[in-house]
Amino acid sequence: KFGTIKMPKSKSSFSARKHKQAAQGPASQHVRAGVQFNKDFGQHILKNPLVVDGIVNKAGVKSTDTVIEIGPGTGNLTVKLLEKAKEVIAFEIDTRLAAELEKRVSKTPFRSKLKLRLGDVLKNPLPQFDVCVANMPYQISSPFIFKILTHRPLFRCAVLMFQLEFSQRLVAKPGDKMYCRLSVNTQLLARVEMVMKVSKNNFRPPPKVESAVVRVEPRRPVPDIDLEEWDGLLRIAFTRKNKTLGGCFKAKGVVSLLESNYKTLHSKDKTHKHPEDFKKYIIDTLDEVGYTKKRSKQLAVADFLKLMNAFNAKGIHMK
Repeated sequence: KFGTIKMPKSKSSFSARKHKQAAQGPASQHVRAGVQFNKDFGQHILKNPLVVDGIVNKAGVKSTDTVIEIGPGTGNLTVKLLEKAKEVIAFEIDTRLAAELEKRVSKTPFRSKLKLRLGDVLKNPLPQFDVCVANMPYQISSPFIFKILTHRPLFRCAVLMFQLEFSQRLVAKPGDKMYCRLSVNTQLLARVEMVMKVSKNNFRPPPKVESAVVRVEPRRPVPDIDLEEWDGLLRIAFTRKNKTLGGCFKAKGVVSLLESNYKTLHSKDKTHKHPEDFKKYIIDTLDEVGYTKKRSKQLAVADFLKLMNAFNAKGIHMK
């Protein structure tokens, strides 16, 4: 069973809100060479052809591939993809840039390969595809990475431009400063590597932060776990990543939630004996796997899987 990974409200819900407001309200725009760039849409056009070529090469696009591109802008990356792919399905939220892209591609022999889709990619279903390539609008980074990682059927790879800090979080390993719930959630479902760093001077207009390109390959087979419960486990464990797991799981609110879930699970079994001290029941389970004094920042994906299996075996569930 696969649930939906819920992203942190503090960041992703705000970002999605900002994205929506940008689509509805006046644009704050940057004008250059006759094209207005809407900063509310995160429009920073990649202008360095060497970086463009590097992204396309890392994607390993084949002549039989369907490629999706997010935020094609004026088409610097799109044109290169069209040269190699069977077709490119480009999602663009800005009608002005969509018109610019259509005009540019119409002058090439690849115009029939381009399928342009207007609208917010987060609100529209993705087609079946082999490769995803994008200079991402940075404010939709978190929800988009999980949109493609839970997309079925699986794609071959994605090569995506993100803010440098976001990229560092995606690829961080246990013990790294940047290691967080995003790292674990992503690495459960995919192999992730940073393939290049990109200076802000490679964009028009230049963003305020440095960027990086990440290559994402879905894991096969797909992990056979409930993603909603998995994310619930990580939310508890990463409440404070420097706190021990024993400290995180014996918090009053956490014990109350898990005990309520336990009672619901066993509500129809009149012979089942409920643990007298549920907090102790939780800590005893942590002790059995040796994680009571461990911190979430120290645990790899395999450790969290072991922990969830141990809890589930005792009838403890996160949802």
